[in-house]
Amino acid sequence: MFEKSPKSSTELLGKTNRIVEGTVIRGNIISQTDFRMDGELIGNFESNAKIVIGPAGVIIGDLICKNADIEGKFEGRIQVAELLSVKSNAKINGEVSTSKLSVEPGAEFTASCTMTNTIKNLPAHEGRLQLTQEKR
Repeated sequence: MFEKSPKSSTELLGKTNRIVEGTVIRGNIISQTDFRMDGELIGNFESNAKIVIGPAGVIIGDLICKNADIEGKFEGRIQVAELLSVKSNAKINGEVSTSKLSVEPGAEFTASCTMTNTIKNLPAHEGRLQLTQEKR
């Protein structure tokens, strides 16, 4: 009676999740759509789409996504299938694996970086993340 069929990827196009400034999440996020983080995530994030970490945004944990724009702070491991764009006020500390990298002057980029030709499709939540339980 109340059964809903899962949304197809075309139905999810153009939709964006958002965590606003002042919100703190302790745990993991798995998303099929674009995501904007202006709050704080202490945990892991995984998506087939794009994530934007806004100027007030913070992620401490592991990140797997298709594309990423980082303006805020990130600590951990990042795996980006296509383009990682690091803005001038971003602070990144950790390990980075990406196909394409753009770093604006002024960004703090303290990371080991591995460039790959392309990372295959990233279907969400197939156990690729080694969940980080430790507090940083």
